Parts: sequence; structure tokens; C-alpha cells
Amino acid sequence: MIVALFFYLFAGICVASAFMVIAARNPVHSVLYLILAFVNAAGLFVMMGAEFLAMILIVVYVGAVAVLFLFVVMMLDVDFSELKQGVLQYLPIGMLIGGIFLAELLLVVGAWAIGPGIPQAITAPIPTNVTNTEAIGLVLYTRYVYFFQAAGMILLVAMIGAIVLGVMGQRGPGSLMRGVTGGTTQAPAPAAPAPAPVKK
Repeated sequence: MIVALFFYLFAGICVASAFMVIAARNPVHSVLYLILAFVNAAGLFVMMGAEFLAMILIVVYVGAVAVLFLFVVMMLDVDFSELKQGVLQYLPIGMLIGGIFLAELLLVVGAWAIGPGIPQAITAPIPTNVTNTEAIGLVLYTRYVYFFQAAGMILLVAMIGAIVLGVMGQRGPGSLMRGVTGGTTQAPAPAAPAPAPVKK
């Protein structure tokens, strides 16, 4: 009874805060609701016995990503009223794309089929001599090692692209090498004038 009560408590707050992330008018409030959703999702992970995933969710997403979003939103002087001016002209295209995504989700959910071996794999006993963190490491670095490396490469490319766009946007085109080397590009020195002819 206590476990079910905490499950519905965490799940209800998580769903409500996730809805408020997109419904709040103030972006700072949206980030705070996002942090609340992450904390309640971590509580659900703890109830499922995945303590490592719960701590990763708190440390990485709440401690780094959500706080970074909060500081970026609070420090940047963004005029949200100006951003909302062109919303109505893109509303039909947005509704069309949203309808396509909704139709795809309905098709996926309607054609959902569980494989015959999935229930047995889910209910398979977990070895008692292996900790939660060790079990995740064994699966991640053996069966899914290529997917893990591919995800790391995608994140690395995204990070490099964000740095390049940020440097070029702040200093203008052609300033990437100046930002990397830390130097300044100076104009070449003018050539020395040719010597005057000697009169005999």
C-alpha cells in the first residue's frame, strides 16, 4: 500500500510538472518545473531498484543540464514578446507536422506487439552477487558498446559544432582560428617603396 501510494505520488507530480514545463509562460518557471520532473523521475527509478540511474538523473540532468538552462535563461536578455510575434504565421505548418507525428504515434501504438521472449527476459532473476552499477556496466560495455561509442561521437560532434557557431557568431566570419589560437589577425605590412633611379 505504501509503495503504491509513493508510486502514484511521484508519477502524478512528474506528469503534472512535465505539462507545466510547456504550459508555463515564464521560461524560468519552466526550467524549475523541469527540475521537479527530474527529481520525481529519480524517485520512480529508486522505487524500481535502479539507484544508479536515479543518482545519474539527479547529478547530470538536475545538477548540470537543468541548472545550465536556468542560468542561460536568467542571464540572457531575451525578448520573448518579439519571438512570439511570428507564431501565428507558422501555426498551420506546425499543426500539420504535429498531426503527422500524432498519426505516427497512433500507428506505432496500435501495431504494438510484445515478443514471446520479452516477458521471460524481464522476469529473469538478477544475480545477487552483482550490484546494480556493475550490471549496467557489464551490459553497456559488452552488448551495447558500439551504440555507446556512437552516442559519444554524436555528442562530441554536437559540442564542437556549438563551439564553432558560438565563436563565429561572436567574432564574425573568419575568426575561428583567432579564437582557437588566441591571437589576433593583423593586416600585412605595406611593401617598401621601390628605390628612386640614380641620375648620372
